[in-house]
Amino acid sequence: MFGDPVRMLPAEFPLYFCGLPFRSHQVGRKLRWLLAHGEIRPVLKGVYVDVRVPDSLELRADAVRLLMPSDAVACGTTAAWLHGLDTTALGTAELVEAQWTRGAVDEVDVLGLRVTSPIATAVELVMRLPRPFALSAVDAFLRSGKADRWVLRAASAAYEGRPGYRQAQAVLHFADRRAASPAESWMRLRLLDAGFGRPELQIPVTGPNRSYRLDLGYPDRPVDGRRLCLEYDSDRWHSSTRQQLRDQTRRTELDSLGWHVISVRRTDLCGSYPALELAVGGFLCQEPRLPRRW
Repeated sequence: MFGDPVRMLPAEFPLYFCGLPFRSHQVGRKLRWLLAHGEIRPVLKGVYVDVRVPDSLELRADAVRLLMPSDAVACGTTAAWLHGLDTTALGTAELVEAQWTRGAVDEVDVLGLRVTSPIATAVELVMRLPRPFALSAVDAFLRSGKADRWVLRAASAAYEGRPGYRQAQAVLHFADRRAASPAESWMRLRLLDAGFGRPELQIPVTGPNRSYRLDLGYPDRPVDGRRLCLEYDSDRWHSSTRQQLRDQTRRTELDSLGWHVISVRRTDLCGSYPALELAVGGFLCQEPRLPRRW
């Protein structure tokens, strides 16, 4: 990124480079050294901040303000990020790139920034992003309460005949505000693509000592008196020995209540081998539709 503008955001305590814009050739290896030693972190592509500054809507707005022209309107993934969506719902990259337009027809004010409205942003993303991220982005908008599925479907009708319109209609048909994370959205899409039908989300289960809420499953399709559910076990919350013991206890208790639990990890969800589809098909006695579409 030599020659590209690099900026530091100011804070109430001392920051490297005093919050002033600089170019990478001016600091040589200093930027890489600070990143490698955990002194600073990237906020937006080309914008860095002291690691002591927590993520917030104000921080995001300040980062975009450094890169976006004053007469422009933030759009696309930048707008979604400013509306509070996580980057994982928007794409594979960890960082959002600054995107803006000067031709927005539906905009709102976010901390002094002109940003496309949640409805306009969601419609743009559902037409433009790859299918898994289109679904997770729309699910996140619905979960936030900033968009309604029927309003989105009505708004997307104005784009009939344009690239991405057919994808938008299909994704909006399956969008669901109950998806609690991007991974749950992607699991649901995998099941739909494999031909298993629409799963139920956030399934409540009451046991003798406690209640559970399962990510998704098929409570109305029992096999030999047992029902199927799938739960996403992220690396962050399900990797330590203590966490794994807790998960095993949970699965044992659910098994006693008549639930067969398929634990899905990141490699199962994003890998190329259709282990998830084969496991679900094996339980439901149904041949999955393969090959995978993504």
